[in-house]
This record gives sequence, C-alpha cells and structure tokens, in this order.
Amino acid sequence: MNAPVTSTEDLIYSVEDGIARITFNRPQARNALTFAMYEQMASICENINQDHSIKALILTGAGDKAFASGTDISQFRAFKTAQDALDYEARIDRVLGTLEQCRVPVIAAIAGACTGGGAGIAACCDIRIGTEATRIGFPIARTLGNCLSMSNISRLVSLIGPARTKDLIFKARLVEAPEALALGLLNEVVPDVETLQRRADETAKLVAGHAPITLEVTKEAVRRIRRTLSRDEGEDLILRAYMSEVVHVAPGNTLRMVYKNGPDPTDT
Repeated sequence: MNAPVTSTEDLIYSVEDGIARITFNRPQARNALTFAMYEQMASICENINQDHSIKALILTGAGDKAFASGTDISQFRAFKTAQDALDYEARIDRVLGTLEQCRVPVIAAIAGACTGGGAGIAACCDIRIGTEATRIGFPIARTLGNCLSMSNISRLVSLIGPARTKDLIFKARLVEAPEALALGLLNEVVPDVETLQRRADETAKLVAGHAPITLEVTKEAVRRIRRTLSRDEGEDLILRAYMSEVVHVAPGNTLRMVYKNGPDPTDT
C-alpha cells in the first residue's frame, strides 16, 4: 500500500510502490534550498528509516535548469556573529549526515546545475544520474566566499581525491557531464530530462528488488571507511571563512560581497 504524501510547496514528497521521491520545487530560484527544506528532507529520511515498506529514495529538482543550486542566499542575510556561522554549518552537517545515513539506496536524478549545497546533497547520494546538460561544482570562491563544511570536504575528497577537490574549488568551475562521469561525480549520463526520470525510476526499482540488509550494511561499511573531519576540527577554518572582514550589500535581489583585500568575486 502506498504511503500518504507529505509535501510542502517548496519540497514535494511522495511514495509509490515502495519508491520514495523528494522533489525540490523552487524552479524560479533554481531550486535553492531554504532551511525549512533542509529540515524537511532530514525528517523524511528519519521517517524512511522507520518505514521498512520503503525500499529506495529518489531526489530530484523541478524543471530542467537545476537539481539544486545550494542554500538560498537570503538565508545568509541575518548572519551577524561567529555563532551564526557555526550554527549553519552544524545544521548542514546534521542534515546531510541524516541523508547519508538513510538506510535505503538514495538516487540523485540531476538535471541542469548542481552547485554548492546541491552538490553537497548529491555527494551524499549512493547513485548519481545526470543528463548531458548536467553541471556540478562548488563555485563558492567566486560567489559567497565562505567554505564547505568539514563533512562535505571529507565526502568530496573521498569521491574524487584531494587534488581534484582543490582543483574544483580553487578554480570555482562547474564540471560538465562527461568529466563528472569520469571523475565519479556521476555514475551515469543520459540524453535528456525525460530519460533521466525514467532511468532513475528503473534504477530505484532494480535496487528495491535486492536484499535490503546487503544494501544497508554495504552502504554503512563504505560510510565508515571514510574518515570525516569533525566540526570541532574545522571550527577555526569555518570562522575564518565566514567572519572575514566583508561588507554585505544587496542591490536588487542579489547579495554581493565586497572584500577588503580583493575584488568582488561575483564579478566575471
């Protein structure tokens, strides 16, 4: 029997035939996540851990422009203290840790841009499928000028290695689908969004038919192999990034950061 649908306007959740699906539903904002959306995603994963009728979870974004473009920039406008930065990173670590430890296979169906926090979410997923138009990256060095959480850096290093992690972040570039496939950021590339959704469904049904305990213990074993930096180990780095001397100004709807000792990194 299908589980009841629990959705909000910004995050749609459904379950059909044992396959759960989360859709980030803010296409007008390139599916940028609010704090409420992060918390809803974590709650869904916790519920899935208790509901053994669910065998797989698909994450996707509404439309064809973006899977998720990270945290909505408006969420940062209230940041004033060091504790604000630490609380934000603690929230992200907790939410993404909950996603990563979801007991069922999690499949990311990635159309368009997958950046910042969206790429962090994708890195937590077990299988990542993209289209030929998919682009993945963490362009924070030319946008917000903050840093990835310690757990996100740990996941990225585990996926693609330290040298490629630095290349990706230092150059603030978005990786096109063929390179993402070669690096391991994607497991599979399909031609278009229609094929993407069909392939995600097929993959979810395939893994849902396999021995669940085998999948669960394999997933957990792989997670345990990777050493994750703790928030305490990286607290000094988080504070240095978030509390650097910047002036925040917001012409229109765009938050720009004017750096005391360098150019505006949003200028291209």
